[in-house]
Amino acid sequence: MSSAPEQESVRDVRGEDGLRDGQRDGTESGSGTKPGNGTESGNGAESGNDTEPGDGTASGNGTAPAAGAAPVNGHRVHVSPDRPPRPAPAPETAEAADRVAPLPVPVRPGSPQPLGARCRTGPDGVAGTNFALWAGGAESVEVCLFDDEDHETRHPLTELTHEIWHGFLPGVRPGQRYGYRVHGRWDPWTGARWNPAKLLLDPYARAVDGEFTLPAQVYGHVRDWPQQHVADTVRDDRDSAPYVPKGVVVADEAPEDGDDEWVDDRRPKTPWSDTVLYETHVRGFTMLHPGIPEELRGTYAGLAHPAAISHLTRLGVTAVELMPVHQFAHEDHLLRRGLRNYWGYNSIGYFAPHAAYAASGTRGQQVGEFKRMVRALHDAGIEVVLDVVYNHTAEASELGPTLSFRGIDNRGYYRLADGSRRYADYTGCGNTLHVVQPNVLRLITDSLRYWVTEMGVDGFRFDLAAALARSMHDVDMLSPFLAVIAQDPVLRRVKLIAEPWDVGSGGYQVGAFPPLWTEWNDRYRDTVRDFWRGAHPDVRDLGYRLSGSSDLYAWGGRRPYASVNFITSHDGFTLRDLVSYEQKHNAANGEGNRDGTDGNRSWNCGVEGETDDTAVQALRRRQLRNMVTTLLLSTGVPMLVAGDEMGRTQGGNNNAYCQDNAVSWVDWSLLDDPGWRALATLVSRLMALRRDHPVLRRRAFFSGRPQRPDGLRDLAWFTPRGTEMTERDWYEPTPTLGMYLSGTDIPQRDPEGRPVTDDSFLAVLHTGHRPAVCTLPGPPWADAYELVVDTSLEDQDGPPGTTLRAGVRLTVPERSVLLLRVVAE
Repeated sequence: MSSAPEQESVRDVRGEDGLRDGQRDGTESGSGTKPGNGTESGNGAESGNDTEPGDGTASGNGTAPAAGAAPVNGHRVHVSPDRPPRPAPAPETAEAADRVAPLPVPVRPGSPQPLGARCRTGPDGVAGTNFALWAGGAESVEVCLFDDEDHETRHPLTELTHEIWHGFLPGVRPGQRYGYRVHGRWDPWTGARWNPAKLLLDPYARAVDGEFTLPAQVYGHVRDWPQQHVADTVRDDRDSAPYVPKGVVVADEAPEDGDDEWVDDRRPKTPWSDTVLYETHVRGFTMLHPGIPEELRGTYAGLAHPAAISHLTRLGVTAVELMPVHQFAHEDHLLRRGLRNYWGYNSIGYFAPHAAYAASGTRGQQVGEFKRMVRALHDAGIEVVLDVVYNHTAEASELGPTLSFRGIDNRGYYRLADGSRRYADYTGCGNTLHVVQPNVLRLITDSLRYWVTEMGVDGFRFDLAAALARSMHDVDMLSPFLAVIAQDPVLRRVKLIAEPWDVGSGGYQVGAFPPLWTEWNDRYRDTVRDFWRGAHPDVRDLGYRLSGSSDLYAWGGRRPYASVNFITSHDGFTLRDLVSYEQKHNAANGEGNRDGTDGNRSWNCGVEGETDDTAVQALRRRQLRNMVTTLLLSTGVPMLVAGDEMGRTQGGNNNAYCQDNAVSWVDWSLLDDPGWRALATLVSRLMALRRDHPVLRRRAFFSGRPQRPDGLRDLAWFTPRGTEMTERDWYEPTPTLGMYLSGTDIPQRDPEGRPVTDDSFLAVLHTGHRPAVCTLPGPPWADAYELVVDTSLEDQDGPPGTTLRAGVRLTVPERSVLLLRVVAE
């Protein structure tokens, strides 16, 4: 389709009387003829001469139906050939008109900086709120205030500075609810989707009150238009204000009542090499916890409760990686099925803590509650890392609702497919934020800095980070986003974790992010899963994964902690389900079990699902012990998922994004089972072992070179025969691998500047279904060993303590890990 003429023919849906402004006052012409050659076709097809697709209501000679034409699917449709849509929609009912109050005070010019709603005191001593909104291309903007009865007062922002509309409203205090109406052209063919009938959430709103329920009125187009392929071009002028949440004005300063418990917060500042991540969900972690008061469960206050924090400290985690806590919306297809978006990867407010997770209220109280949660975790020595979703928004595709960005500046905020009204979708979620656009990049970096400097968080995990690194189309590690982060004095000092892929072409970027970044390492996940299910004929790849993935990260000054090692995450099977199911069981999601991956890399130990067979149960628990031991002995940053340490199950659902129920919540009663309690005990022991021994959390890659004249190296690999692995051995089928970690000469210094030394360890990993006989390496590696961990044992309260001489033949139980510490004979 070529460019549209200046006077574009525009479809729009009006109020219940079906009339435009001019038709109401008798001044509108009803000819409906489009200028030039852009005639409407009546067959619903697009012609090649600047025509719009037909909707089945226009006659074949290019004339529009007269006023009062029969409604189509409950809406009257008009063509406006001679002027753009009216600047503001008329209320559809008298009740709606009553909601719009007269202007009580004039709007002062205010300031274009900072963006958002910020409480200020003017030079004359008058207190109020400054509103500033970037809306490139808009014709006018109104800020709309709502009282407790939802009566609306509209205030035009008449000042425009560098595409930022701004004004100061005296008397507007913290707790005030507000939104925007943005006026402009409705021309989807060129990406223009302004519709002032839709109340829009401020992208910089720091608190949100209310929920998104997504009735038809919140869509900028007619959602149920008969011709769905052009439905997004038909404007819907029904007022959305009664159906959408509002932003809330939040005070900048600490509360005046002396409640400063989150002021002067002290960050743990845990080094990357010492970090143990714990991926968890604010709601799911606390909903069933018996030690948390019922009114606090599912909230920030619940996660801050001593009962929740004591579990984290008992385990030994150093950082919680919180699944999305930005304000998010539930997808329409889920709401229609009676489900909700539980995970939260559907953000709509990048400055606002998700209101549903607040116990204290949603008129700004959620901000203070979140800060108090961060302070409580920090006081326990636990950092807070947020999982953030800046790659797409909750507005979905062009057929999605108009909640914020689309109605403010659709062409500015989103990547549009070349020459199309449709979106470029690198995320699989319908849209992709246009990060190359300076004001979108500013939104993201302003949001990140806000969460660090004002909310106190310690880092971020970026969902589908490759989408953020795309310049025009291709992933570019010199992209504006990565360049801005690298030079930012605030952001470059916090923890930055990339999910290093997206769904677009060339989106898989594991190992490619710059040195400042740490990455989720799915190569680690797949290799460890395959080893313990017996799928690998050799151990070549396993050696790399256990020792920090130097094949991926040993470049450009990167360190072993560039790799976040994980076996499970929120996405996929839980650890227990990984040994209980080989097929996904996602029927509860309502998608016919089509959603979720089929590539689980799992082994059910011979029985699909739960079983009363005690032998199968014992084998599954052993496999879990094997995997958590492998994870916590590997060089890099380990990440454990909440509940995996106690055998949480989702019943085989590997895509529980919409299961806000017992399927996803942590079942704390599992700790009453001796078998699962023993697993949690082992995890705690392993984390303590890792904390106490720097050889298990090295800051530099192993060299593999001799450290002493006798040939001792910092890292060595052994066969079951007790001999070092040769090149040929790496290619031979074997279920057994020995890994020797030397603590003799670790290339790092302690806080006093002294060289770091440690014990040396030998780990033996055996995935065979029969016991293996292994010879323990002798000098120079060791004279004797102490058995520290044996995963074949159900009782994990303490180390076995057995001492073994070097050179002895040791029977390694089937499917087990042994960890031995080098000791003097």
